[in-house]
Amino acid sequence: MPRLLNCEAVPRKMASCIFDSGFNALEDGLTVRDAIDKNIIEHQLKGITDAFHVADLGALVDQHLRWQRALPRVKPFYAVKCNSSKPVVQILAQMGMGFDCASKNEIALIRDIGVAAERIIYANPCKESSHIKYAASRGVRTMTYDNEDELPKVAMNHPTAKMVLRIAVDDSKSSFPLSGKFGAPMNECKVLMESARALHMDIIGVSFHVGSGCTDPNAFTQAIAEARLVIDIGIDLGFHMNLLDIGGGFTGADHILFEEMATVINHALDIYFPEESQVQIIAEPGTYYVASTFTLAVNIIGRKIVKNEQLCSDDKEADNKKVIMYYLNDGNFGSLLDFDHNLKPLLCKKHSPDQQLYNSRVWGPTTDNQDHISDRWKLPELEIGDWLIFENIGAYSIRKLSRR
Repeated sequence: MPRLLNCEAVPRKMASCIFDSGFNALEDGLTVRDAIDKNIIEHQLKGITDAFHVADLGALVDQHLRWQRALPRVKPFYAVKCNSSKPVVQILAQMGMGFDCASKNEIALIRDIGVAAERIIYANPCKESSHIKYAASRGVRTMTYDNEDELPKVAMNHPTAKMVLRIAVDDSKSSFPLSGKFGAPMNECKVLMESARALHMDIIGVSFHVGSGCTDPNAFTQAIAEARLVIDIGIDLGFHMNLLDIGGGFTGADHILFEEMATVINHALDIYFPEESQVQIIAEPGTYYVASTFTLAVNIIGRKIVKNEQLCSDDKEADNKKVIMYYLNDGNFGSLLDFDHNLKPLLCKKHSPDQQLYNSRVWGPTTDNQDHISDRWKLPELEIGDWLIFENIGAYSIRKLSRR
């Protein structure tokens, strides 16, 4: 792949790619569905039933252009933990993005593809000492903290680090609140800054996160207002506060909600951080960029038909002739970990629109009872060997480096 300098230089009609052990570019002009159908035929010829992903890498370009139009003042630092596939981060790097790394391995990945250390924020408030030392060795200086015990670790292993204080904000309108784990309460921020000053450490800004899957754009308004208060405290203490990190929580599939969020954020920034404030604004989108980029094809590897007499008398499905249980070769302990289980997959095989539908219970391949994907879908009677297609599967389904 040639080196590209910005998103305008990246062609929109990029080849779809099959993801298994790596990415293999397909001939130009294929749609994602074309690529899936082609790969299924190849699987059948070889007697293979393995699940696989198809990535439309051009969707990354679309999302980045949409971000630039909607949030022109906010530089995205992609959350690597969301999807650390090398082709994904390479394309994002070529478009000039920054990166939010949460571990040593993520820092290594991004530095090794040639991204400058200045384009990385080590956005993990609680870090291993060895990882802090590694960040220092790779030139990564900007990192977050939210507690007093973190400061001596950083001071000892990376004394020239540029600290960003993560504050706790209201994330009650999100699908996955994060404030229970990370973020300093407002009433502790001054003490945490004074502690850093006593250790001769430098604080350059404030970060927050309104929670993953935020559904209320107004959550950003209050959070930005609170960040302004904390930045003013830092200025009063003598720190040069020049960074605001508004975190993640941005939807990738709902473009209307994203536009509403952008409008609210832009308005709040104009009030609390006008351009003349000379504060750099960054964010940590992950799902926004990659959710719609990946599609998953899975194979039905097992089936069990449950007759009426096997159902409990109070089972709501008892009025049906039968319930069909399907077992797939990917599930909750793999690519479907963060899938919205209310969304029904697409059927690869065409079925008549008047074909009878049955209540279906769908399971992943493991023997763990928690590997239960859904019992809410009505599906036609499918066979072992049939394929199901799950769209918008790119976020938190292909993870390699987040743990360490």
